[in-house]
Amino acid sequence: MKVYTVSEVAALAGISVRTLHYYDEIGLLKPAHVGDNRYRYYREPELLRLQQILLHRELGMTLNEIGAILDDPHFDYLATLRTQRERLEAEGERCRQLVRTIDRTIGELEGDGIVKHKDLYSGFVPQEKQAEYEAWLVDRFGEDARLPIAASRSRFEATDPGTAGRHMEELEEIETALADAMQANTPPQARSLDPLIGRHRDWVAAMWGKACPADAYATLADIYGAHPDFARRFEAIRPGFSSWLPTAMKAWARRQT
Repeated sequence: MKVYTVSEVAALAGISVRTLHYYDEIGLLKPAHVGDNRYRYYREPELLRLQQILLHRELGMTLNEIGAILDDPHFDYLATLRTQRERLEAEGERCRQLVRTIDRTIGELEGDGIVKHKDLYSGFVPQEKQAEYEAWLVDRFGEDARLPIAASRSRFEATDPGTAGRHMEELEEIETALADAMQANTPPQARSLDPLIGRHRDWVAAMWGKACPADAYATLADIYGAHPDFARRFEAIRPGFSSWLPTAMKAWARRQT
């Protein structure tokens, strides 16, 4: 099996030697061995792990989250690659759509046609995804869902970016703690999860701008479990989290009644 020096791996991956040193220092990517000359040497398993680190970074995950996923004894390399491929393929299609939008706009501005205002924003995720989610919710839960959807959207649009960012940081902290509990083999029905699940429910209520009773929280768990986008997002946090979290939410809701 071919052996690579740290400089060779850095050149292969397009990253700095210092980055590889740092990954070694924090235990994220250890070399296969360190020679008597104190040089780090890497083999194919380390190259594959580095690929996973870089793929997860591309998908927006922190180094702590990546380490937890890769060190999970149940980590499935092939299944993870397939999930990553699906996410990147979806992102690639979105990028291709944005390129088409840009090309169409350039052509129209150069005199090849009239700019259609509705086409100026094709490919931008927030508006399109929001409309998709709202249509899906109305289809699943009926017309009564339209009013709370509109209220939630108005509240979110009125939130300043700094506050919204802090909300998302808090959610990341809560979800990471819950994923850690899952990785520690805590059953989703365990009462020991009540403080964490309670924090998650409180976060949801804060985002809704109103109380989140147990039955509404259980319905949200059903949504998390049913929509593929949520499943992909939760699986990216930790494999198995997409089913564990909704189960924990519903178990908590049942204990409140």
